[in-house]
Amino acid sequence: MEKLFDSELKVMEIVWEREPVSAKDISVAAAESLGWNKNTTYTVVKKLVEKGVVKREDPGFVCTSLVSRREAQKTETRRLAERLFGGSKKALFSALLEDEKLSDEDIAELRAMIDKR
Repeated sequence: MEKLFDSELKVMEIVWEREPVSAKDISVAAAESLGWNKNTTYTVVKKLVEKGVVKREDPGFVCTSLVSRREAQKTETRRLAERLFGGSKKALFSALLEDEKLSDEDIAELRAMIDKR
């Protein structure tokens, strides 16, 4: 999956929450939540279609995602680990938890996730 920029991820959030959704409705939602104008939103939607993460169908320029939210999260997390931690998931995990106060329940859930691996 190609890198998604912040603006593209914001539009993807709208798509994931409402799909299938028309470009017009995406534009209205982006205007309300982000203060964007229609042209900005349509430009970002066009880029998402070109990247192959959104499918556009006529009539009505109806958009659906071709990439799940979870897939995007995993890809972006992998890129972050590569860019900032030399690919080390352990270093990324450590950095995330370094200053975090965790309850016993949180720790138990994290241990269970690790044990499943």
